[in-house]
Amino acid sequence: MVKKGNENACCKCGPGYASPLAAMSGPRETLLYVTCVHPGREKPDYVATVDVDPNSPTYSKVIHRLPFPYLGDELHDSGWNACSSCYGDSSAERRYLIVPSLFSGRIYVVDTKTNPRSPSLHKVVESEEIVRKTGLAYPHTSHCLASGDVMISCLGDKEGNAAGSGFLLLDSEFNVKERWEKPGNSPLFGDDFWYQPRHKTMISTSFGAPAAFTKGFKLQDLADGYYGRHLHVYSWPGGELRQTLDLGDTGLLPLSIRFLHDPSKDTGFVGSALSSNMVRFFKTKDESWSHEVAISVKPYKVKNWILPEMPGLLTSLLMSLDDRFLYFVNWLHGDIRQYNIEDPKNPILIGQVWVGGLLQKGSPIVAVAEDGSTWQVDVPEIQGNKLRGGPQMIQLSLDGKRLYVTNSLFSTWDKQFYPELVQKGSHMIQIDVDTEKGGLKINPNFFVDFGAEPDGPSLAHEMRYPGGDCTSDIWI
Repeated sequence: MVKKGNENACCKCGPGYASPLAAMSGPRETLLYVTCVHPGREKPDYVATVDVDPNSPTYSKVIHRLPFPYLGDELHDSGWNACSSCYGDSSAERRYLIVPSLFSGRIYVVDTKTNPRSPSLHKVVESEEIVRKTGLAYPHTSHCLASGDVMISCLGDKEGNAAGSGFLLLDSEFNVKERWEKPGNSPLFGDDFWYQPRHKTMISTSFGAPAAFTKGFKLQDLADGYYGRHLHVYSWPGGELRQTLDLGDTGLLPLSIRFLHDPSKDTGFVGSALSSNMVRFFKTKDESWSHEVAISVKPYKVKNWILPEMPGLLTSLLMSLDDRFLYFVNWLHGDIRQYNIEDPKNPILIGQVWVGGLLQKGSPIVAVAEDGSTWQVDVPEIQGNKLRGGPQMIQLSLDGKRLYVTNSLFSTWDKQFYPELVQKGSHMIQIDVDTEKGGLKINPNFFVDFGAEPDGPSLAHEMRYPGGDCTSDIWI
């Protein structure tokens, strides 16, 4: 463990950076590791290495693919074996990318150090072992811990029941240890989580029962209680469920969660996908936790869609390392937003860009204004390529000036809401960020077409830099 008082050491001892502000001065990213899914499941999923160095002859190209040995994994989010939470540990090393498989339940460990441009498979943690030792399945979010362990949220049991959700611990050799939470303290539903050690707290979010969401989204499943609307507040590192926050109808399907990067802060944000609200959570005077809607994305009245109103479907968020800006996406509407959150209670919209969505020109779906007129969004092409689907996963450069965007949520929902994405493959784009006055602008020189992959179109999701990023590193 990192000894108290060592977190601000003047010299680098372990992986990552001494503070979030120190990370902002880190080197510019040159590679991105991207999880990719073959939607037809006739080819294995893989991790693609993308060259993001503008001075490289292979800039904006996939330069390596690491296919995994099985079919039907559904690679999703990924994390590191060590990050800035291990900064005070000279024996720790950010070397292995942890890649859970949402559908198969396997967890892949990828060596990125031996050859960063051509990572290799180091180990497979089999789903049978995880189920046998812990009862957990459907692994989702991975975070490294200062202890050297890796913690992974799991969304249910092997039958897909949300009641079986919880948190898996792997040791530093990636052996299955145990559940993290204390017996009888499992969450109602699982999804994302973030911990803030100085406040002795971890908070997790609630997606839904795998038996429901893996088959596509149905309103009846929502009515029948197969989707979540709660935040689960745990003691850290004890694993006791201290509080359950019911977000109500304003917080349906809370997915991505982030505390502010400054480890002294006791506030953060969570995006509720279906309600399309950004919810701020915070500690109260009595040391309990509360919440309020900080940003609301109104649904659009539409024609030629499955419902008379279309929510934004707020699926992914992140914050700049200096905690000045909040970014999030509306997967169905098709826009990316930038807010100034220097006052977290009063976010101010300062940037917005449209990069796809169901309302772009050429779509049969139209939005209806209050006066009855209809409108669609003009989405520019990049290098002659029409942007497919809507923005989904985002990753920000350490200095906060470049935002990378992929557009696959996961294959079942992609097929339901964006069938063209499954047929033609997804893509990655890059957004230039104005960090002075605010503003977002598409980089016309960057486009990675995952529809042109050698083994056929694939769906790109999570992105990670070899040196760490603002959605995987936690400071203690």
